[in-house]
Amino acid sequence: MDKRARLIAFHLPQFHPTPENDLWWGKGFTEWTNVAKAKPLYPGHYQPHIPADLGFYDLRLPEARQAQAELAREYGIAGFCYYHYWFGGKRILERPVNEILLSREPDFPFCLCWANHSWNTAWQGTDQSLIEQVYPGWDDHAAHFDWLLQAFTDSRYLKVDEKPIFVIYRPDDIPDVRKVTDFWRERALKAGLPGLHLIGVSHRGEKWDPRPRGLDASTMQALPGRDGRIPRRYAWTKLKLALQGNRHELTIWDYEEIRSILLRSNQTEWRDYPLTLPNWDNTPRIGMRGLVFHNATPELFRGHLRQAIDRVTDHPADERIVFLKAWNEWAEGNHVEPDQKWGRAWLDVIRKEIRC
Repeated sequence: MDKRARLIAFHLPQFHPTPENDLWWGKGFTEWTNVAKAKPLYPGHYQPHIPADLGFYDLRLPEARQAQAELAREYGIAGFCYYHYWFGGKRILERPVNEILLSREPDFPFCLCWANHSWNTAWQGTDQSLIEQVYPGWDDHAAHFDWLLQAFTDSRYLKVDEKPIFVIYRPDDIPDVRKVTDFWRERALKAGLPGLHLIGVSHRGEKWDPRPRGLDASTMQALPGRDGRIPRRYAWTKLKLALQGNRHELTIWDYEEIRSILLRSNQTEWRDYPLTLPNWDNTPRIGMRGLVFHNATPELFRGHLRQAIDRVTDHPADERIVFLKAWNEWAEGNHVEPDQKWGRAWLDVIRKEIRC
């Protein structure tokens, strides 16, 4: 059956122990640690999110990765965009992607997003640096591209006009980003590729233009600011917390009210791929400093997703891309993997909307 768009879901390759997380957070820590201990912070707050069909999986296991791919394919998702971490030659959370490349399983399309940001302890309320995102220079850019090339040449890799898709999470943090993207394009041509399709994530709103950065397209992650309001019926919760000495203010937005601002205006000056957010709740990570989309439901998400798909239907076939954030970011509340409250309802919406 034909699809109205290619829905590419961001995928967090965490959910397995790593030496770094063992050192920083304790032996055996994974994102499930935060997910499982989450608690509701006001009446009507949906926490914790407990996984259903796939359980508390471990991404070191091939069968866990295979089950994710089979479920995504069943519901019409075109591929995963795995977060990729490169800190001046050091990679983190690399094992799932390494094994996907080496084993060539699962047989499911994918691309990579360079999540180029530093890691710190901010989600615990402190500001200790854990690993800094650095850009040592051209030798490092060359080494980075050379590593990426094994992914770009994989037959499963997602492309636009035969050019591998590569997403950069914070393009403006890269010194001389235009020179870097030009450098990578040159290396791609020398390696026999027809080029690259480079996409920058915009965090700065409507006017962010990817073209001066040497990028082909943008996608906008438009989380609202921290001037949200706790619904009036929950005001006593806020007062109670204040009396208890809690100086942090939980930010709550009603999903039905803010979903219209989650997409960039439908501009045509450059290629912009809509990014859809089914939900957001990062209180499992940062508690009362968190941001919550209150009353996010699959049915409300349906309208948001439909609007995004409608914006790309007149694009060339392989540029009818819509991003989904995310497949499995459980500790930030944006996941479509089944949980015990909604089951497969988010996936049902996707399957119905993505297909003609």
